[in-house]
Amino acid sequence: MTRGIIATPHRLASDAGASVLRAGGNAVDAAIAADAVLCVVYPHMTSIGGDLFALVWPAGADRPVGLAGAGRAGARATADAVLAAGHETMPVRGPLTVTVPGTVEAWGRLVERFGSFGMEPLMAAAVEHARDGYPVTEGLATALSEEAEWLLREADAARLFPPLKAGMALRNPELAVTLEAIGCDGFHDFYRGSVARAIVETLERRGGLLTAEDLSGHRSAWVEPVAFPYRELTVYQMPPPTQGLCAAGMLRRFERLGPDGFQPGVAFARELVGLRDAVYLLRDRHIGDPDFVDVPWQPFLDPDHVAAGTTAGVPDGDTVYLCAADEHGTVVSLIQSVAEAFGSGVVAQGTGVLLQNRGMYFRLTPGHVNRIEPRKRTMHTLIPAMAARGGRCWAAFGCMGGDGQPQVQSQVFLNLVERGLEPSAAVAAPRVRVPAGGDGLWVEADYPDAGEVARSLPGGRLVPARSSSLGHAAALVVDGPGRWRAGSDPRSDGSVVQV
Repeated sequence: MTRGIIATPHRLASDAGASVLRAGGNAVDAAIAADAVLCVVYPHMTSIGGDLFALVWPAGADRPVGLAGAGRAGARATADAVLAAGHETMPVRGPLTVTVPGTVEAWGRLVERFGSFGMEPLMAAAVEHARDGYPVTEGLATALSEEAEWLLREADAARLFPPLKAGMALRNPELAVTLEAIGCDGFHDFYRGSVARAIVETLERRGGLLTAEDLSGHRSAWVEPVAFPYRELTVYQMPPPTQGLCAAGMLRRFERLGPDGFQPGVAFARELVGLRDAVYLLRDRHIGDPDFVDVPWQPFLDPDHVAAGTTAGVPDGDTVYLCAADEHGTVVSLIQSVAEAFGSGVVAQGTGVLLQNRGMYFRLTPGHVNRIEPRKRTMHTLIPAMAARGGRCWAAFGCMGGDGQPQVQSQVFLNLVERGLEPSAAVAAPRVRVPAGGDGLWVEADYPDAGEVARSLPGGRLVPARSSSLGHAAALVVDGPGRWRAGSDPRSDGSVVQV
């Protein structure tokens, strides 16, 4: 048995990760097992047809490494192709927004480098839940109902994701077979075999832009995280094509607040809105695929840098975030998504695999850093994070929330560092955020002086307490060898399990 801890947004995923730790696996093994379960039981948030980013702090290391499991647009993906299909902007859903799924290959790279098990035991719980069924949560039931109209347009999506009430069972036996094959044979079949053929053929019938070569050529990338100081800590974020620099920019500017500036209320909300506007403008201007554009880090990390203009904003999305640690010193901060709820709504026939719509983040504007181009990665909202003290990992944290992730993540971090809250309280505390597009401010009804905060800013409005629109977060703090504290957001269906 390996002693450790794991926090995820769904109880079944936390249980799966804990079971792997009990069987002797490490934090990376546990994180993959938990993520695989999330790909089954949280289909409105994630899928093996999505993308994955992770920061891993290896046992004995003095810094984390990053893995970018981001799929690229197809070789035929051009602005002209999208325009020819009758769209003046990038569509939000459908086959044109499907990019290569990065998750399965990323699992393989993580297991190759850090795993203590093979893939088969890590897929076991996910296979069981997909084959035998799992209880629908209130959140999933709401999503199945709200998204039913467009899910019914695709026969396989309608069959696999019908409107159900909470407590009813949902199964995906075809996905169970796909996951079982991944456990036995790794990611080869997914990118070069029968699953790859099913993905390509399904998309071709619908006018999609991916080819067999796009899938077979996919590779994740090991990357150097963005590192920057915050008081006595070093904070680590994912580099482009993610918006990690955006979160870094907000924290660099938040650091200048006085000791009383971090208490929730009107003053803090105004500060968050101003900092959000400043760094989101930089994001919209600079962040794209670094293989295609040079992304300057300095404007984000320099708190004195001021840019003029307005932000266009990006679509919101649905995501899962989890973190894990083990007695050896390995810590994982992992995030995974299909972009919006149920992704593209397209299921690769016969596989049970729901495909992401990550391509919706591309632009069609000529000359834009994030303009769609063949084999290009779009700007990603997914940003797992870590913080270190004295060369040792101190915390892992992150959240779902698409465009709002830097805002939510910053509040969780400040709750931990500036307000000294326990991880469970840091992720549960009421919060605020500017919605995608930049108009107004969402204020949770139990936020301190919520009514006054909402009235103090143009477009401010109250949303229900513990609203999913404010993101699902998780965080863990390392207190020393084999000692941790963690929290899973009550806005989700998650839990923390310590072994």
